[in-house]
Amino acid sequence: MKQYVPLEVPASEPRLSDGIEPCEGGICAVAGIRAAGVCANLRGDPQRRDLALVAANETCVCAGVFTQNRFCAAPVQVSREHVADGRARAIVLNSGNANASTGEPGLEVARKTAGLVAKELGCAEDQVLVGSTGVIGVPLSLDGFVTGVPAAVRELAHSTEAANNAARAVMTTDTVDKQSSYEIKITRADGSVTKAHVGGFVKGSGMIMPNMATMLCVLATDAPLDAEAAHKALLDAVQETFNKVTVDSDTSTNDTCVLFATGEAGGETICVGSPEYACVAAGIRAACEDLARKIAADGEGATKLVTVDVLGAATTEDAEKVARSIANSPLVKTAIFGHDANWGRVAAAAGKCGVDFDQYNVDIDLMGVPVLRAGLPLPMDEEDMLRRFEGPEVPIAISLGEGTSSARMWTCDLTHEYIVINGDYRT
Repeated sequence: MKQYVPLEVPASEPRLSDGIEPCEGGICAVAGIRAAGVCANLRGDPQRRDLALVAANETCVCAGVFTQNRFCAAPVQVSREHVADGRARAIVLNSGNANASTGEPGLEVARKTAGLVAKELGCAEDQVLVGSTGVIGVPLSLDGFVTGVPAAVRELAHSTEAANNAARAVMTTDTVDKQSSYEIKITRADGSVTKAHVGGFVKGSGMIMPNMATMLCVLATDAPLDAEAAHKALLDAVQETFNKVTVDSDTSTNDTCVLFATGEAGGETICVGSPEYACVAAGIRAACEDLARKIAADGEGATKLVTVDVLGAATTEDAEKVARSIANSPLVKTAIFGHDANWGRVAAAAGKCGVDFDQYNVDIDLMGVPVLRAGLPLPMDEEDMLRRFEGPEVPIAISLGEGTSSARMWTCDLTHEYIVINGDYRT
């Protein structure tokens, strides 16, 4: 019997350049950043952390990317205004209430929340960003912030525990907090090497098919990026990571991703195009990719992280379109949940999305096993496939045989629990 070689795909873990290593500390791995997560009773549970605060020691470079959903939440509108000049001091976030579709009262609460933080930190109101997540269309009271913000400011600390508390305070249907941090060795033009860090946390497990970023993500670096460099590094990373995640094909009203650059690692300001910029951008990309994978792995009710690689496409746009069609397919996702190595679901999802290719050029692998070559099925050991399904990850690779472009998407399986979670989300 002829032996078929599996398709060549990039490694599944975050792509790390030389000089980038994982480290401890989450967002507080970054010099000049403090964090806190407190119980403000915003969720009606005085024992649950529901208000997070991340603050730089001083106002610093800041970039933000936000949802493109037309039902845009009040905190998104306020944060867009406040980050427009490329600088900020802090971001305050709450869980339990999205403050979306709440009209002028919602905008007033968002602005007053920023004002409360500004007063406590001694900075201008427009130097404070706001993020919210939770139920849409329910008025958000300022009361919890009146007591919660001062409590959060008192708890601000530069520690792993503080980073953990902030990450947990923004969780809604997330089952675990999601954090990432890396040390970056920056090689300067004179040959010297300095160390910097990037870290952050994210929340999101449902209503996830971002059209910019995840539901809520806060990142920071102590590299001395200028405003243009921070914005470009964030935007490029988001496009290749968070925008390649889908749990359920729905884009949130509240998606917010911000990056603070404190500059406390020292050295000359880093601009776009410099060798130093490439080092830092790679570190930001690594943190975002790590967090993106964690979102998909923690999709509501999920049991598997699914990585979809599309190879051999005529264009990157074609590759992304096919990858998203496969990743969003309920039939693909339920087959994975049922441990059914049904490559036909993958083929059908690829073929329906409007991308032009010849089916007899197509190869498909499931979990590293060739199951289709030149559009025709190969013999498959069902017992071996069942054993492979016991692992936490399910890789899918498909080559269209039309060119050299490729794309990757992350998703998860679709389970009974997803329906349970979302069937009574409000009640």
